[in-house]
Amino acid sequence: MLVLVLVPCLIQAQEIPDRPEKLKFSPLVYDPPSPIDYRVEMPSGAIVYIYPDRERPLIDLSVNIRGGSYLDPDGKEGLAALTGYLMARGGIPSKPADELDEELEFFAARLSSSFSGLNGSVSLNLLSKDADRGFEILRAVLAAPSFQQDKLDLRKTQVIQGLKKRNDDSSSIESRERNFLAYGNDFWFNRHPTTASIETIRREDLLEFHHRWVNPKNFIISVSGDFDRDEMLKRLNRMLDPWPHEGRLAPDVPQRQQYGKPGVYIVDKDVNQGRVSIIMPGIRWDDPDYYAIQIMNDILGGGGFTSRITNRVRSDEGLAYSARSFFPGGAFYPIVFRAGFQSKSRTVVFATSIVLEEIKKIIEEPVKAKEILTAKKSFIDTFPNNFSSPAQVVSQFASDEMIGRFSKQPDYWVKYRDRIDVVDIAAVQRVAKKHLNLDKVIVLIVGQKQSILDGHPDHPIDIKRLTAGKVRELPMRNPLTMQPEK
Repeated sequence: MLVLVLVPCLIQAQEIPDRPEKLKFSPLVYDPPSPIDYRVEMPSGAIVYIYPDRERPLIDLSVNIRGGSYLDPDGKEGLAALTGYLMARGGIPSKPADELDEELEFFAARLSSSFSGLNGSVSLNLLSKDADRGFEILRAVLAAPSFQQDKLDLRKTQVIQGLKKRNDDSSSIESRERNFLAYGNDFWFNRHPTTASIETIRREDLLEFHHRWVNPKNFIISVSGDFDRDEMLKRLNRMLDPWPHEGRLAPDVPQRQQYGKPGVYIVDKDVNQGRVSIIMPGIRWDDPDYYAIQIMNDILGGGGFTSRITNRVRSDEGLAYSARSFFPGGAFYPIVFRAGFQSKSRTVVFATSIVLEEIKKIIEEPVKAKEILTAKKSFIDTFPNNFSSPAQVVSQFASDEMIGRFSKQPDYWVKYRDRIDVVDIAAVQRVAKKHLNLDKVIVLIVGQKQSILDGHPDHPIDIKRLTAGKVRELPMRNPLTMQPEK
């Protein structure tokens, strides 16, 4: 009996390879879901992506709303954000805000609302047994939020207090100034709320913004969970029709940008480590080079510990805990390429020179076959993660609808892996030469100016030679007015 027990164990042990890389797996076979199977056009004009799922007694619903802070009137920057925040927190006609919060807490429902730069969202998560009351509340929040004056006053105070802290964190300064350099002072994204703009916003402004833009013509709804499909569509139709305000269809997101002059820009900030952003002009998601760019960037700095920038700056030189690059492809407008890291002030210039060396190298020299294989496997092997749950399926398709992907490329997900797989070494070098333009490099540094300029004695790098432009100091902005301080 002992032999009979041991023999299978010995055979099994012999089949286990001695190295992880020798493990063999069957090819992954996975077909992505089709948006057509989940998409419904409602009589009200709303688009619904719906996925019944009886595994849990929950309903997840999100109403995505076209429009955002790019619709803020001049002088009332912050209006969209205030409107979005208070839709779910400022009461409804049948209940003041505090009582509504108590009711939602009683039946363990989560309700939230917001407006960001590009779009708005009202989300509801609740037990399916509470759907009747939940949808009554959702209808009221969407169609007739009260925007209680006391809640508006409180939120305005909170926002203004937050504005005072704008310059406390170097990461906030870096992000803000990077956007000014990348897109220009007049780009809608760079119209920041100020104390003056927040103080001028009245309850009537919120009502006007809401009545104009929050309507079914601008709704893209994703819903999944414990329900019958036909019954849920009837419920949604009752919620959306009739609508109390005619409203307008949100205009397209403005595209006008003005990329800054190449050079090194320094914001003097007394912090332990300097923050660096290296930027170049970017692309949209529908650029024909998008797939090759994703592979190229993964090799350059997007692939974590397998990428060149991470290995050089972090692993080889120990100059930063994290160093990466990003080339995402903008949803509504071209988003710039960015490489970034944090390093001690004295090593900022040296680390920046290394990143620029790696960018130049990937432009001038073909990548290795092993690098491109690793990058492609990363995208292809993780592909099913985009659809790992019913909620994620409908959320992904709603996002695609929002950015125009469904109308432009309805087969996007079906062909995604093939388009990644055909990227070869020549394609990577071609897009690197085309889209990584070192003559347009902007380097933004936020940190201790003098220490950064002094550099490291063991690595004497001339900061003036990093880019084709000049070295300039950017003044700190007044956190309440967003105007540069003298």
